[in-house]
Amino acid sequence: MGRINWRESLGWDEEQIEELRFMGYAYIRQGKYDIALPFFEALNVLDPESAYDSQTLGAIYLQIGQPNKALACFDKALKLEADHAPTLLNLAKAFFMLGKRQEGLKLASILKDEPNASIANAAKALLLAYG
Repeated sequence: MGRINWRESLGWDEEQIEELRFMGYAYIRQGKYDIALPFFEALNVLDPESAYDSQTLGAIYLQIGQPNKALACFDKALKLEADHAPTLLNLAKAFFMLGKRQEGLKLASILKDEPNASIANAAKALLLAYG
């Protein structure tokens, strides 16, 4: 039996997906990760090809202390968009949370030269904290 296309089954279009994404993101901005979590879990089912939604779900899992679940989300996101710096930064954080110091340091060392200053600065901070 094939996978169910929930978006099609529900008759949802891109506008409804974007509204769900916007609502989930609004809760993230308020630091209400427990409320944002089901929004992004649903988005990962409704829009399974979205690297953004997978990366965001992984970031939420990091915030609530579930790095193993975060790793699975980051893996999926990187399969969809291989060189996504925010995903790679969060992956480094997950490695550190799981005690995989060497993997985290290797990734942070690569990201410290990222053109995006906020990513590079966060990577440098990780290197200072864990190096």
